[in-house]
Amino acid sequence: MSFYVYLSGEIHTDWRDEIQRGAEAAGLDIVFTAPVTDHDASDAAGDHLGEQSNPFWRDHQSSKVNAIRTRTLIEQSDLVVVRFGDKYKQWNAAFDAGYCSALAKPYITLHSEDIIHPLKEVDAGAQAWCTTTEQVVETLKYVLKA
Repeated sequence: MSFYVYLSGEIHTDWRDEIQRGAEAAGLDIVFTAPVTDHDASDAAGDHLGEQSNPFWRDHQSSKVNAIRTRTLIEQSDLVVVRFGDKYKQWNAAFDAGYCSALAKPYITLHSEDIIHPLKEVDAGAQAWCTTTEQVVETLKYVLKA
């Protein structure tokens, strides 16, 4: 079985690489996709559409351009992994999890125990909650090779 997995969320650590390496080492047939992880490039995604004098409208414009990629890749995926990091609040990741839920798209959350409470609704909609990238890889192995 082959799978398309979208890796959503936190962009400041190498968790995506860890999952990809683990999946490759396990011989899993997975195509991984992700949002733009270059923060500056993401913030500037809509700048080519015209300069905005108010930062709200710059963010609004860029978020709509980013949404083209995000929505398309989530819709095309078989599974989404949503990572919530410790350093920043990832509102976009919570939005992606909600979008998955609305689409009945299976998703896994990946986060530490200390943010269980603020993510209780997000985790309640997930098919699994993992605390490590190794747990994500083990879940993928089960799904693809059981």
